Amino acid sequence: MDKYRVLIAEDDGDIVELLILYLSNAGYDVTAARNGREAVEIIGKDDKDFDMVILDIMMPELNGYEVAMEIRKNHNMPIMFLSAKNQDIDKIMGLDIGADDYLTKPFNPMEVVARVRSNIRRYREMTPAAAPSADSAILKCRDLVLDTEKMMLTKSGEPVQITVMEFRILQLLMKNPGKIMTKKQIYHAMYGDEAFTDDNSLTVHISKIRAKLDDSTLEPLYIKNVRGLGYKIEK
Repeated sequence: MDKYRVLIAEDDGDIVELLILYLSNAGYDVTAARNGREAVEIIGKDDKDFDMVILDIMMPELNGYEVAMEIRKNHNMPIMFLSAKNQDIDKIMGLDIGADDYLTKPFNPMEVVARVRSNIRRYREMTPAAAPSADSAILKCRDLVLDTEKMMLTKSGEPVQITVMEFRILQLLMKNPGKIMTKKQIYHAMYGDEAFTDDNSLTVHISKIRAKLDDSTLEPLYIKNVRGLGYKIEK
């Protein structure tokens, strides 16, 4: 079996060497870019998608936010920001433009490896290779249809572009229509480990889904916030 491929975009050479050491020892095929533009060029030239991308935010040429937006134009692999910017607004912005995870510096390299493993595993579980059974491949709720085999969402027959994390949340909610899913249950569906998340990231993902569905927060047709408990999707 081929090794999973990870791209690191980071201009701090010491951090790059550390991550390459730990990720390589964990069995990953690691490629490094020293600035944002180089990262975009590597992805553009490569004939095979990377399984995970790790981005610093403050980089020369293109910053991490710009790189993530470029990646999301054509690719859906998990993206994790690794940054010294530790304010909530920075995390929210990163998640809002399509990142799946956010870890602040200084960091434990073993946690980076664990998060990479978790994100790739969850992403791979949702690819056609996972071969879901026919009766569970299509989830429907009102005019929403989620094809879990192709990872595609449509509303009234029109395609809706969603990220990996948005897909995970919708998949859980649509599998359990009318049932309240706690934040802990949603965290587990998103990351496989609830310790990797926080309320802000979940709020951002839910807000993005609602915006894409033109769903009102005051009178939601789809996703309802059950105060103090979690979320549910209406039947």
